[in-house]
Amino acid sequence: MTTPPTSDIDLFADAVVLDPYPVYAELREQGPVVRLGKNDVHVLTRYDAIRGALADWESFSSASIAFNPMTNEALTGTSLASDPPTHTPLRAALTENLSPRALRGLKGRIEAKADALVAELVAKGSFEAIDALARAFPLEVVADLIGFRGHMRDNMLRWGQAAMQVIGPMNRRTAESFPIAAELYLWCSQVRAADLAEGSVGRGIFDAEARGTIPPDTAGHIIHQYLGAGIDTTVAAIGNIVALFGAHPDQLHLVRTDPSLVPAAFNEVLRFWAPVHAWGRRANKDVDIDGTVIPAGAQVAILFGAGNRDARHYENPDAFVVARNPVDHLSFGYGPHGCAGQGLARMEAHAVIEALSRRVQRLVLGPEVRVPANITRSIEELPVLEVVPA
Repeated sequence: MTTPPTSDIDLFADAVVLDPYPVYAELREQGPVVRLGKNDVHVLTRYDAIRGALADWESFSSASIAFNPMTNEALTGTSLASDPPTHTPLRAALTENLSPRALRGLKGRIEAKADALVAELVAKGSFEAIDALARAFPLEVVADLIGFRGHMRDNMLRWGQAAMQVIGPMNRRTAESFPIAAELYLWCSQVRAADLAEGSVGRGIFDAEARGTIPPDTAGHIIHQYLGAGIDTTVAAIGNIVALFGAHPDQLHLVRTDPSLVPAAFNEVLRFWAPVHAWGRRANKDVDIDGTVIPAGAQVAILFGAGNRDARHYENPDAFVVARNPVDHLSFGYGPHGCAGQGLARMEAHAVIEALSRRVQRLVLGPEVRVPANITRSIEELPVLEVVPA
């Protein structure tokens, strides 16, 4: 039983969050657990250690998903930041309207929206992929699903981005995002069923509260999670689809010739570029991982992207290969806190991949622009200079 190796890497430094993969590789070689003195965290770097921790909620508590105490306090009582048994009914209410059965009726509409949007962009011949597709598409889908109206629709993007930024440590990005995230917290604490469109998932959550299925005054928390955890990550994933297919036209060709590869392609996009950089847990007790001990009370950072590129689990992990179909990738998490909205995210992403593969032969991209962010790793600007239609 030993203490973990240490590193002076700052997990949230600008250069690291912009391109973390060299750092992930360095940390992974040091061991499955590495202590970062600058961040006062123990990072999990290898696939098996990450998957094991995500499954073991008794050892690794979600009461500390953020890397600063203010956000952890604000999230207290939510499904995102609670453990069983408190977590169980909150999670059930969150997922009730996101199950495959509940979403089945949306599939045709989402596919039609994606196809119409991609067709319009292809006809233009060039476009900015993040604003015109990666942001526009999921924002419209989620707004309709939850029943957001008026100023809520206008603020969805900035509120969703801020909700993810404040999960980081108490750095400049977190401090600047707190006032914006506070707007979202305030709105969610005051929202009522009548503020949301009839027949929407949001209304359904208030119905569950009225039935006593979830505790009183928790509907707003759940709606907060739909927006806080679901927008920024989906925007990142769809931007990554465009960037990776632009950089790998051979892989786009494979999907075009074999549409059954669409789900596999999205799994590989998520494995290759994880939308979430780091996510927190707290060690409830001393935890032994391969002979290395994480002490009770330690803040833990789960590095999904590091696990997804672990050669101990994936052959040739630094190659983008859609036929790999890594169904066990870590980007949606695992265990009790596996991404509640992954069914919706898959539906949206599959629709975009299907539309692109059907209508596009090749995408000629300009240089991508990235902006440092604490938690979500996404592309800020991605010019499509030319579309070669299929």
